[in-house]
Amino acid sequence: MDKNLLLSLPGIESEEMIFIQEAIKDLSEDSQRNFLLLYQGRRKDPQTVLICCILGFVGVAGVQRFILGQIGMGILYFFTAGLCFVGTIIDLINYRKMALEFNQSQVVECKLIASTLS
Repeated sequence: MDKNLLLSLPGIESEEMIFIQEAIKDLSEDSQRNFLLLYQGRRKDPQTVLICCILGFVGVAGVQRFILGQIGMGILYFFTAGLCFVGTIIDLINYRKMALEFNQSQVVECKLIASTLS
C-alpha cells in the first residue's frame, strides 16, 4: 500500500502507521484499498478524544468513553462525574494511548472484513 495514503489520515502517528503496515502487508491491493476505506470511517482521531475529555470538565463526563465504544465505563463516568473528576483527569493524560488502543482494535476488525470482501 502506498504510504502516502496512510499519511492522509488525520493525526496518524508513526506507531499507528507501523501497526497498520504490519497488519495489512499480506492483503492483496484490492483488500488493502477496502481496508483503508473501512478504517477511515472507524478510526478515532486522538484530538477528538482529547476534546471529549475536556468536555468532561465542563459538560457531560464520560463522552470520551462512549465514542471509544466503552459504554459501561461511559455510564459509570456519567453518573459519578468522571469518578469525581479523577478518571477524567487520567483520561486527559492518557488520551493518545486510549485512541491508539481503539484504533488498533479497529485495524484488526477492518482487516478481517476487508479480507472477506475480496
